[in-house]
This record gives sequence, C-alpha cells and structure tokens, in this order.
Amino acid sequence: MTNIILCGGSGTRLWPISRTLMPKQFVKLFDEKSLFQLTLERNSKVCDKNFIVSNAEQYFLALDQLEELDCHASVRYLLEPIGKNTAPAIALACMALDTEEIVLVTPSDHLIKDEEVYEKVLLQAKELAKQGNLVTFGITPTFPETGFGYIESVNEFDVKAFHEKPDFETATAYLNAGNYYWNSGMFMFRAGVFLEELQKYAPEVFEACEKALGERGTAKACTSEELIRIKHHDMANIPEDSIDYAVMEKSNKVKVIPSDIAWSDVGSFDALYDELPKDTNGNTANSNHISIDSKNNLVYGSSRKIATIDIEDCIIVDTGDALLVSKKGSSQKVKNVVAKLKEQNSELHNIHLTGHRPWGTYTILEESPGYKIKRIVVKPGKRLSLQKHFHRNEHWIVVSGTATVTVGDETRLVRPNESTYIKMGEIHRLANEGMIPVVLIEAQVGEYTGEDDIVRIDDDFKRETIQHEGENINGK
Repeated sequence: MTNIILCGGSGTRLWPISRTLMPKQFVKLFDEKSLFQLTLERNSKVCDKNFIVSNAEQYFLALDQLEELDCHASVRYLLEPIGKNTAPAIALACMALDTEEIVLVTPSDHLIKDEEVYEKVLLQAKELAKQGNLVTFGITPTFPETGFGYIESVNEFDVKAFHEKPDFETATAYLNAGNYYWNSGMFMFRAGVFLEELQKYAPEVFEACEKALGERGTAKACTSEELIRIKHHDMANIPEDSIDYAVMEKSNKVKVIPSDIAWSDVGSFDALYDELPKDTNGNTANSNHISIDSKNNLVYGSSRKIATIDIEDCIIVDTGDALLVSKKGSSQKVKNVVAKLKEQNSELHNIHLTGHRPWGTYTILEESPGYKIKRIVVKPGKRLSLQKHFHRNEHWIVVSGTATVTVGDETRLVRPNESTYIKMGEIHRLANEGMIPVVLIEAQVGEYTGEDDIVRIDDDFKRETIQHEGENINGK
C-alpha cells in the first residue's frame, strides 16, 4: 500500500509560525518533530511505500526531515511547479502507480493521537477499497465546529451527502444527530478506481493530468522513478479542483469510515493550544515565558524572554521578526493579517528570518536600506548555484569550515577568518567540499538587496536557471 502525502498549503492561520516557504507541516511543534514527520512515522506502520506530492521548495524540506527519521519505506516524489488543489495532485500520483495499487491519501499537516484505533480504521478502509470503493474517513465530531465540512452517513458506511461548512446552529444539529462526521480530507482507494471516476466526472482534469504526465500515464505506469517533475506550462493547463468537488460528491462508489482517532488539523492557534503541553496555570509550557498571575495562554517563542502579567486567554506568538497577540477564540482572523501583509508587499508572510535551502540555511541578522547581513550555513558536499547579481556587491567572511569559492575564472579555498569579495555583476559560486558545515557571514551592499536579484546560471538542484528582479523567487 502506498501513502500519497500531500504537502501543499501554507497554513496562513498559523502565521507567523507558518510561512509560505516554511509551512506548518514542517515546523517542529511536537517533541521536536514536525507534523510531516509524524505523518510519515504513523503511516509507515501500515504502508510500505510513500509518494510525496509537493512543490520544489517543500521537496528539499521533506528530504531533510526524512533523513532525520528511521523510516524504511521506499519514497518517491512528484513536484508541482504550481498548486492546482487536491484532485490534480492525487491524479498525477495515481497515474504514476500501478492501477491495482491501494493508496492511502493523507495531508501532511494533521495530528492523530490514537494510533491504535487509527490502524484498525485503516484496515476497515482497506477491505472496502479492495472491493472497488472510494473510501473517505469521517472524524467523529466532539463539538459543533463551523470550520469543517461534514459528511452525512447512512447504513453505517454509506454516504448520503457532503455538506459545506455550517453555521453554529446547523453544526450543533449535526453533532446531536449522530450520523454526521467532520470531513478529514483523508482517502483510500485503488489508484485505477479513482482515475476511472475522475475520468467519468471530471474528464478535463483527467485529460490535462494525463497530458502533463506524458509517458508516465496510466498506460505505462511508472514503478521505479524516484522523482517526477511536472513542467510549469503543463501544470498551468490543468483545471484547479478539489477531490471532493471533482469526484467524491458525484461518485456512487463512496464509502465513509467513522473514525474516532483523536484527530486535529491543527488549523488555528486555538486548535494548537489544545494539543500542546501546559503548566499548572493552563499556559503552554515554554522555558522562555515568565508568568505573573497569567492563565490559559498560548505563549510561543524561543528567541526572547516573554513576560506576561495578569493576562488570560490570549495567544502570544513571537518569531523574532513578527509578534502576534490575539484573544483566544479569534485566531481564525490571522488569515486576514496575512492578506494585509500581501497588500503591503511584505515578505513576512513568505519567509522567516531563517530560510531553508537545498544546500543549507541562511539567517538575516540585520537589514536596512543599502545593506543586509546574513549568516549562511552550507551542508557538506553541497554548493550554491552559479550566479550573479545586478544590484549588490557581496563580502563573505568564513567563520568555520573551509569554503570553495569561485569568482569569475578563479577558484580558491577560503578558510576561517579569511574573506572574499564579489563585485556586482561578477559570476560566482560557493561550495562546501569538506566534511563539516561551512559557516560564513555575508554582507551585501547595494541599492537593492532583495532575494530576487539573481541570475542563476547553473544549479545542482534544477531550480529555475534564470530569475529577474520582481519575480520574488527567494534564495541562492
């Protein structure tokens, strides 16, 4: 059985913890593990193969976090240049599998605490999937939630109807009825059965996905290629649609498995507060928090001390470059803050002070008009793209490790406490050929120091080779 793990989404309701280039599924919120890692561990107990669907940025995050796990299941990747919702993502993955393969489709950002019951639920679903059904998992509701869609069941496993997010009165009625479930966004079916139903009910999506995948389509199922990249223009031609709208709400093969599995989508700070450990006053446990007569608060932050006095039922989130303060119960409005940031052309919705790249990380230490100072860490055996800049000069000072630096036609080693200078417009590259990380300080000086001032000439990671100012593509 293959676990198709969907890594899309930016988790805007958890800003400023979650950003576009470091979404909530990769943030280590629970015992130094991310929701993505917990998903892999949980489902690898029942699935012998993983198929991760993500964009290019998340691909490298997934690779790094997978290396930290003792996961023996085989892993494949499908990279989407742009998101088109869940129906195309699932279809592209299924087209690259054998039609008889049973797949478990899960988001990468859900928390499931009762894994014993979860495994029993999966076994029930597998039997129904073997019989040619499209199985969805209905979460047993514990309160009248207005932020989820609902599934109405009849005769135990049959689906009577899907319902949109209700108002509070309707949600209360659903809760009391006993045959309504939260729509979890998790599914199980044979790959071929799903594709047949997709072709029947959303043929335009099916045909566009088949064209985008080319020879890897259903007629020639791919069983060995570890990485599949979809071309940008092919992905752009696929209609955007969710699996619910495209297939599940129309097919007569849908079954629902009631699932009381201690599930959470961790979709808001209120939901996150419920899942985090707390002190005796109901505040989330945080060694950086000094509490004076404060109760029942979510306090998140690791870089600075956070002191609260006579504060109750609040959300306080400090990430170094942004501070969020909200009343509990109002955290759904965080997405409105993200919308405001986008209107202001701020990068705060997009990336943290520390950016993760396939070669390592960079952290912005200071930034003002005319200059920017970074701490750059390059992993052993990795190198940045061969590149040049139009608007800035760069100074590199090595702190630890030995850097291999190419500037123009010259390549040389730069050791700790040594430096190099790259003039504006000069082609250059930084590499780590050693056994330990290279740490250096980069000082950028120029009229523009945005991350999109780069022409990428060659890149080991097959990222876009040419970028221009204004495209807003981040990192080296």
